[in-house]
Amino acid sequence: MFQAHQHPHYEQLRTRARLAGDSMSKSFEDAKKAYSSGERAKAKQLAEAGKRYQAEMHRLNAEASQWVHEQLNSGDKDGVDLHGLYVKEAVKKAEAAIRAAQNRGDEELRIIVGRGSHSEGQMAKIKPAIEELISKKHLDSWTDPRNAGVLIVQF
Repeated sequence: MFQAHQHPHYEQLRTRARLAGDSMSKSFEDAKKAYSSGERAKAKQLAEAGKRYQAEMHRLNAEASQWVHEQLNSGDKDGVDLHGLYVKEAVKKAEAAIRAAQNRGDEELRIIVGRGSHSEGQMAKIKPAIEELISKKHLDSWTDPRNAGVLIVQF
């Protein structure tokens, strides 16, 4: 089975995003120290560098999110697979899939949220967030009895 979230291209994008995030944090931390010690010009330069790293991190994560989503969901209108996405990304993709299914007049939508086996501590993070989204939209849903990593939303 093709595991897009384990593909080298996807992993490279996420790794580069993490590195940019680390550089962002260091730049902002160094900017704070420089500002505290009266080095205002240096602090400004470091803060600007932090913002550039932040923009790069967001760009790379967005690219990874889009790539993995396209790989896992090409042509599937009955459901949406959220594997490989961060929680906020998954919520956005689920929202779009729900809206599209409602616009098509679908009776239900299968949302593959996974069981959390790739999450830290093996604790599902996406499923509770999607359940909260479904609840806020006042929709009925249940866990697929054959697969605990799938939510079925009824319209």
